[in-house]
Amino acid sequence: MKHHPFPLKTVAALFALSSSAMAANEAVEPMDTVVVSATRVGHTVFDMPAAIDVLDTERIRDGQARVNASEALAAVPGLVAQNRQNYAQDLQISSRGFGARSAFGVRGVHLIADGIPASMPDGQGQAATFNLDMAERIEVLRGPFSAIYGNHSGGVIQLFTREGEGAPSIETSVSAGSYGSRKADVNAQGKQAGIGYVLDASRFETDGYRAHSAATRDQAYAKLTLTPLDNAKLTITANALRQDDTQDSLGATWATYQRDPRAGEIDTTDTQNPKRTLADHYNTRKSIDHQQAGASWEQRFGEDRLRITAYGGNRSVIQYQAFSKAFQAPATHSGGVVDFDRDFYGTDLNWLHVAQLGGGKLSTTVGLEYGRSSDDRTGYENFVGNVFGIKGALRRDEQDTVTNLDPYVQTEWETGAWMLSAGLRHSSVKISVDDRFLSNGNDSGSLDYSHTTPVLGVLYKVAPSLNVYASAARGFETPTLNELFYSGTAGGFNFRLQPAQSTHLETGVKARLGDDTRINAAVFQVRTRDELVVDSSSGGRTSYRNAGRTLRQGLELSLDSAWRYGLSTRVALTSLRAVYDQGFGAVLKGSRLPGVPNANAYGELAWKDSAGHFGAALEAVASSKIYAEDANTDQPAPGYGTLNARVNASQQWAGWRLKQFIRVNNLLDKQYVGSLIVGDTNKRYYEAAPGRNWLLGLSAQYQF
Repeated sequence: MKHHPFPLKTVAALFALSSSAMAANEAVEPMDTVVVSATRVGHTVFDMPAAIDVLDTERIRDGQARVNASEALAAVPGLVAQNRQNYAQDLQISSRGFGARSAFGVRGVHLIADGIPASMPDGQGQAATFNLDMAERIEVLRGPFSAIYGNHSGGVIQLFTREGEGAPSIETSVSAGSYGSRKADVNAQGKQAGIGYVLDASRFETDGYRAHSAATRDQAYAKLTLTPLDNAKLTITANALRQDDTQDSLGATWATYQRDPRAGEIDTTDTQNPKRTLADHYNTRKSIDHQQAGASWEQRFGEDRLRITAYGGNRSVIQYQAFSKAFQAPATHSGGVVDFDRDFYGTDLNWLHVAQLGGGKLSTTVGLEYGRSSDDRTGYENFVGNVFGIKGALRRDEQDTVTNLDPYVQTEWETGAWMLSAGLRHSSVKISVDDRFLSNGNDSGSLDYSHTTPVLGVLYKVAPSLNVYASAARGFETPTLNELFYSGTAGGFNFRLQPAQSTHLETGVKARLGDDTRINAAVFQVRTRDELVVDSSSGGRTSYRNAGRTLRQGLELSLDSAWRYGLSTRVALTSLRAVYDQGFGAVLKGSRLPGVPNANAYGELAWKDSAGHFGAALEAVASSKIYAEDANTDQPAPGYGTLNARVNASQQWAGWRLKQFIRVNNLLDKQYVGSLIVGDTNKRYYEAAPGRNWLLGLSAQYQF
């Protein structure tokens, strides 16, 4: 098999093209979006002392399947968002290297939807709960100001859904593509008698690109907005996600990947002839049933504001894993079937006060956030007799509870050309385990973690078209429940793990070149101590340890331009040196952090006609090689580059608005590793990305 490294000069050409001479008199000016993620006070991205990008509804919705957040997040510098081609394990998302080693779901990056956390108090989150069909924008915050969100905030991704406005409308959309992928969505929105409403329901199905990777996902969403009092607003949201028997394709060794990227790993212990794959033999799969609801009350008193948010929900998961009888023989093994039922709830109360001070404007937010999740967790053998992939004898029975209580204050002072911003958050995370399975309860116990995260930033307006800024913060990451479950090969809850603590520094420039080009550049450094790494992985148990210091140094650059004839470009470049600054065990100082590329890039050249009826775009995505384990001795995933293309069309007829698109990904049919399972002792690291594939979509909206 031959790998073709992507010529980064393709992205460089897009960069050069976008920065060439442009005629402003026919240009469409890039919009300055007001964001709230960094300082909790509304400012445009240009006036924020932080690295933050906004993905608007057009980038999220148009020409996309709207199934995975990675579809839109690929255009953000500093962020790596990979579709594993495995809907049993969710997306792989990292921000400046934080979260890269997550085995499943999202850790190290704080997820929020409509002001409600999509991350649990222990830091584990699921991006699959995001409703992309009704998304209005996604704010992606990186760097020091992320720390004001507390535990596991190496970055922050906030989804904001649209609000019901205007006359009622109903819309239906369908899409279909390669590997049996199809999706149907229906939504309604409008505003009647002062009540805005949004309703959405969808079903996504796929046969999967990789062997044993079929999935069905049902989602539902509702949002109500009311104004019960003057200067008050009540927002109520509810969403649900259901996946039944989503197949888990598992990872593959390098030899298997080279032989057939779509194939699964053969189970050499299988007695059948021919031998089945591990995924087929154990029928590895996962079912998810998730529901939650939340409400937010916002009351304004002049420039002051009170906001109260409360939410609650339930998440049930059952997962069948590929562990043999021999692996499950020790009495301490929790079995090959994970089954838990989680109840969670929380609240956030904050007050914004605006005053005049020293000839400037002082805006101060004081708040308190509380969250709680409680898992009724059981484990079972994944066999009965010689039949595998079914629930057998009980091997685990416990109650796991995680709470956080975080008071915080954030203040901002603007005067003349200066903006000063500071924040302080004290996070207390408590974890308790009530082991009901072992007769002596020797896995029962509790942990208390606490940390104060200060943030400081300054922005100076050099000129109306040029801002410079600098910021610094301290951050921390507690171990997640999944990282605490085992202690070495003997099993047992790991009560010795400590949180990783980090120091963030960043400086940046934000510039406007004329009326049609925006440039954001940031240089950053992050030093972390007590980084959480894999200690051992055997018999289906992965344990973790704290391992010295790490260093991340990098550069992020984004450039957006709009110019005559409906053309526009976007370029997002990231250079990141993420290494161990202290050796441990067989890992040498200077070894690269696994799961983190040295460089990645996104480039887009798009066109839209003046009437907005037709559009097309060419996208380039590239990444350098990525190591799969701490010592950097096993085969890394080679660097790659791909080209994607999309074409959009729309028509208006009476009360109808019709849209169509066709999208072709991986135009040059490159074969490459799309994501890695970091630290797998069996060396089944590699998850292949699809070759050339297509997607066709149609939608019809009627406004009454």
